[in-house]
Amino acid sequence: MTMQSKILNMERKYAIYLPPGYETSQRSYPVLYLLHGAGDDQTGWVQFGEVQHIADKAILEGKSTAMIIVMPDANTAKRGYFNDINNEWRYEDFFFEELMPEVEKKYRIKSEKKYRAIAGLSMGGGGTFFYAMHRPDLFSSACPLSASLRNSTFEEFNQGLQTNKTEVKNTDALQGYYDRHSALRQIELNELGAMKSVKWYFDCGDDDFLYEGNSMVHIAMKKKEIPHEFRIRDGAHNWTYWRTSLPEVLSFVSDTFRQK
Repeated sequence: MTMQSKILNMERKYAIYLPPGYETSQRSYPVLYLLHGAGDDQTGWVQFGEVQHIADKAILEGKSTAMIIVMPDANTAKRGYFNDINNEWRYEDFFFEELMPEVEKKYRIKSEKKYRAIAGLSMGGGGTFFYAMHRPDLFSSACPLSASLRNSTFEEFNQGLQTNKTEVKNTDALQGYYDRHSALRQIELNELGAMKSVKWYFDCGDDDFLYEGNSMVHIAMKKKEIPHEFRIRDGAHNWTYWRTSLPEVLSFVSDTFRQK
């Protein structure tokens, strides 16, 4: 599907999964925002993640409640889920201010926090973590998979900007930007009750190069006594791993969607 973005001044694509029976039913459904990794686009979870087959099967077997899955493209013009350092490319604003309202109006989606979840892999795992940290009022559960959660120091972050020859127009905004995009800083700075209002599920392979960042986040959350599930399974940073993660994610978010 495509939509027009005023914020990004361009057309944006997204893929949508509608559960079995959607066309013939009148009811509204919970929603999962499912984010792709670097180098992929909105077709990644469809083509390589086999989302249609996996979701159909999980719903049929009763392991997942029927839900709508929205897969946005974060790989056009610029890659990634965040606003840039100068706030000139505002992907995160587009996601919350344009994409979500558009799809939740267009499809029969229950638009309360309780019925909204987010998950993603690698770069999209990082997007998942930070979106739920930035807007815990919007998501009942968040499932970062093999998440890109590198925890560089403020000095390393600064050095990276210089190495990439990134022009920073307002140096006073650097610390705030760093704090907003550092996983450990978010856990340190954010309101505890807000972080606890999200049900967290982390999953990362034991041979994944992002294993350390995920483990550090797990330890930091443990120290703050933020309840979360943390899975280290046999596997690497690849689709073989994520295809086995997806049924667990669907089951986990379904537990939050269901009436107790």
